[in-house]
Amino acid sequence: MAQSPTRAAVILPWERPDRQDEVRAAEARLEEAVGLAASIGLVIVRQAVLLLRARRPATLLGSGQVESLRQAVQEDRVAVVVVDTRLTPVQQRNLEKALGCKVIDRTALILDIFGERAATKEGSLQVELAHLEYQRSRLVRTWTHLERQRGGFGFLGGPGETQIEADRRMIGDRIVRLKRELEQVRRTRGLHRAARRRVPFPVVALVGYTNAGKSTLFNALTGATVYAQDQLFATLDPTMRGIRLPSGRRIILSDTVGFISDLPTELIAAFRATLEEVAEADIILHVRDISHPDTTAQRADVEEVLEGMATSGTLESDWRRRVIEVQNKADLLGGRDAVPPRAGSVAISAITGDGLPELLAAIDQRLTEAMEIVQYTIPVKDGALLAWLYAHGEVTSRDDGEQAIVVTVRLLPADRARFEQQLASRER
Repeated sequence: MAQSPTRAAVILPWERPDRQDEVRAAEARLEEAVGLAASIGLVIVRQAVLLLRARRPATLLGSGQVESLRQAVQEDRVAVVVVDTRLTPVQQRNLEKALGCKVIDRTALILDIFGERAATKEGSLQVELAHLEYQRSRLVRTWTHLERQRGGFGFLGGPGETQIEADRRMIGDRIVRLKRELEQVRRTRGLHRAARRRVPFPVVALVGYTNAGKSTLFNALTGATVYAQDQLFATLDPTMRGIRLPSGRRIILSDTVGFISDLPTELIAAFRATLEEVAEADIILHVRDISHPDTTAQRADVEEVLEGMATSGTLESDWRRRVIEVQNKADLLGGRDAVPPRAGSVAISAITGDGLPELLAAIDQRLTEAMEIVQYTIPVKDGALLAWLYAHGEVTSRDDGEQAIVVTVRLLPADRARFEQQLASRER
């Protein structure tokens, strides 16, 4: 017998001034939260923005709002209330008691989505780790029914503390094991990345706000069949494919997880895998849904995460010079000509293919601009080195002598470093 869908209410507590632009921002944020909840199969029967005059430590919401929400939960037979903010353990417990149904916050909702979508071993491990770290924070003051069962010596000991400590210890042990497994997976991925460097092609990474169309663009450029749906976080695990640019140069295209505002801190660390691909990339394609009413704020959210990576040393401080902005979903605005021009950007429609040739040409041009012109003298007998230069660079001139060949070639900085390493090792 099929299980009936779970009925849910999505509530956005909002404590900002009631200006028109803030009202629009609240509506866009609520729409995003509804999309998040719907993406894991919840049926949204009620949604609302609740203005906060002050954040109540016990329930976050005011007593009148809690009572009104309780009546709505009963009327609409709501099983889950999604509160689109971060709740403390005490607030979550008190709201569940007052409303008579399950209550989850934004962090728990995103963790559930990630848990459902992660496909690779690392993705699954990362999600479990984030879940456990979140649960560990929920253990504080949630076992009140046990804490009252004190032992016979005043405030010391008792089953309540024992239960909390046992749970905390089990979670702590599992976290240690997960981190060990993750380190092994990362080492393996590092070996794979090293192998790609030995047969190196420039890496182009797609980043952007969730549902901006990254996976659709990835499929359009590569002919792949990566899961792509009009929903938030349709893909979570890094996917890579090789493609050829108009110049004949081969590149590796990497699709990554979508960013989102107020991403739980547990998950920023948890999805280091996709962020590492961005850090390794020669070019970053920042894919934007140019038709979205909140597109400017979404761009700021993505740039804030990338800037945070630069601050932590994961990404080079001058990462912006590697970015090409891709203004996607131009078809929803009436075509590419309807998109206001912006320096360093290309307007496209990944779904129709309009603008893709221009995007590939822009990638080609950006790679060419990054190349350095260098000259090498290669012994005639060392054909392998010469072949490597032809495979990985653009030979602009060649002078064949009896003993050596003088070659002028354009190389990406990373390829130049690799080639000069090979030269140095042969001279030893």
